Amino acid sequence: MRDLTLSLPGLTRQSIVFRKKMDARVKPAHDSSAMKRREFITLVAGAAAAWPLAARAQTRVRRIGVFTSLAADDPATKARLAALRQELERFGWSQGRNVEIDYRFGAGRSDQYVSQAKELLALRPDVILTHSTAITATMQRETNTIPIVFTEVSDPIGAGFINSLPRPGGNLTGVLLYETGIVGKWLAMLKEIAPGLTRVAVLGNPKTAPFDYFRSAAESAAPSLAVEIVPAPVANAAADIERAITSFAATPNDGLIVLPDPTTGGHRDLIVALTARHRLPAVYPFRLFVAAGGLMAYGTDQADVQRLGASYLDRVLRGASPAELPVQAPTKYETLLNLKTAKVLGFEVPGSLLVRADEVIE
Repeated sequence: MRDLTLSLPGLTRQSIVFRKKMDARVKPAHDSSAMKRREFITLVAGAAAAWPLAARAQTRVRRIGVFTSLAADDPATKARLAALRQELERFGWSQGRNVEIDYRFGAGRSDQYVSQAKELLALRPDVILTHSTAITATMQRETNTIPIVFTEVSDPIGAGFINSLPRPGGNLTGVLLYETGIVGKWLAMLKEIAPGLTRVAVLGNPKTAPFDYFRSAAESAAPSLAVEIVPAPVANAAADIERAITSFAATPNDGLIVLPDPTTGGHRDLIVALTARHRLPAVYPFRLFVAAGGLMAYGTDQADVQRLGASYLDRVLRGASPAELPVQAPTKYETLLNLKTAKVLGFEVPGSLLVRADEVIE
């Protein structure tokens, strides 16, 4: 038995061994040599043709599109995207090595969502991550084939994104933002810090958030706390937000629930300033409002939401179908208090709230 070993870089095996059995009934030496050369050339040619394809399959750079509702320079945007990239790294996806991430930032400009969505699709992403109900709806209208992983969406069934939480059934899946039960917690927090509360406004933009989803939940929870719910729908305009809050705050014993919404998030400094001007107790859905001077918040840990979203991006990139990936629920919630704001507004924070707080700003 003779062995001829050929090593080719990039092949999955270290070497290819040719073996030719020799016996007493072989053809003349010159025929055997010619056959051996033909076999060798044929195999080398086949291996050379296959090698670039195998190499390309192993090194193909994947593409992720990210469409978020806030501005690129917003500190909340930077924190969320940093958490997303960090988790993708943990799963083995590194920017510039085996994945490219393309971003689009809504920045409250809903009139530009469609053009931004088309720009992302033109880059031919393998999967898209969306933030907010309005942006997810825009992407869904633009593609029913490219997988979409949504975050910051509270009512994906009502919005028509999925068939059910356990079996989404289409090209969308993702991470829930809030279930309706959270509204009762927001109302209870307001009642704790302002026991004389009789009316609570629900502030949000019906065009960029599931306003009725939260409003009906608030109306269901209100009787047990002896408060009246006042819907306060607003447009994405500072003047409209100021009008709504100023009009509502004209009577005493009022409070405010600020809904999770690209409109309220984008105008958070204005909303916090207006509640301070009118000495209005308010509860917010995210930490970023309290960091901006808001009174208190109860909501999901947004870094955790982005990590959950990254886990689904990883699974889709590795071949999973969104239709078979159940919608996830958030795993971490946080309570935040701003004692400085409470003092300015004239509210004494009860011990029950202080004990529950994950972070207190003094």
